[in-house]
Amino acid sequence: MKLLKWSVVTLLVLGITGYFTFEYLMVFTKSKSPEDTVVYTSGDFEMKVNYSRPSMKNRQIFGDLVPFGEVWRMGANEPTTLEFNKKILFDDVEVGAGTYSLWAIPEASQWTIILNSEIPRWGIDFSGKASRNQKYDVALINVPTNTISQAVEQFTIQFEYHVNLVFLWENTRVMVPIIY
Repeated sequence: MKLLKWSVVTLLVLGITGYFTFEYLMVFTKSKSPEDTVVYTSGDFEMKVNYSRPSMKNRQIFGDLVPFGEVWRMGANEPTTLEFNKKILFDDVEVGAGTYSLWAIPEASQWTIILNSEIPRWGIDFSGKASRNQKYDVALINVPTNTISQAVEQFTIQFEYHVNLVFLWENTRVMVPIIY
């Protein structure tokens, strides 16, 4: 009975310690990759991206820090979210109004951009891999990468023209056309 009591107490202490360590790491990493929100409005249409902005810090990003061929949460901390109040064409895929997590599978010449209806609490699991659940994928599109001459230090998402969702980091620029 004593052994059972100590086992339960030990597991409880480990669980509580793990929970608070995870919460601390979440707060600590947010100071390194600040959160940002980008908004596009036109008439009664609104689209918003919430994401965290990691920096290069003299690191090679694509193909190294962000490996080619693996799912990436597009930023740091929680997954990047894309929210819109009316249905859109995400490239050529029709998507209903709502909030979605945004993921990518980067390659040297193209990226697969993924909209997913699930928004996990944190963008990676304990092994460091993206925590996206494929069964909630709503759209997967392939878009080409473009090389830019001026390096972008901090991961940046912006809206351009009428209306393209653009991702910039290191010497890479990726654009997703959106029609509403």
